[in-house]
Amino acid sequence: MMWLWAIIVGLVLGLIAKAIIPGKQKIPLWLTVIFGMLGSVLGNWAATGLGVNETGGIDWIRHLLQLAGAVLVVAIGDRLWVSMRSRRKHVA
Repeated sequence: MMWLWAIIVGLVLGLIAKAIIPGKQKIPLWLTVIFGMLGSVLGNWAATGLGVNETGGIDWIRHLLQLAGAVLVVAIGDRLWVSMRSRRKHVA
């Protein structure tokens, strides 16, 4: 059940990150989910490092860090995806 929750959170964070980043991203949906999951992990790591991962009530700072991580990972991942796809077309 934990994997299902991670996939749902990854999907939501990935889609929000794609909406925040200007322009159109060319990564497929499955990669958006993976990048969203990685961004969530990155945000949790940052929240732990800052000491704000466990607070009373809703962890707004942790959630914002997760979203920031997802934006970062989606932006970098999209650039890498486009670069790899264009390189394959030139080789073939």
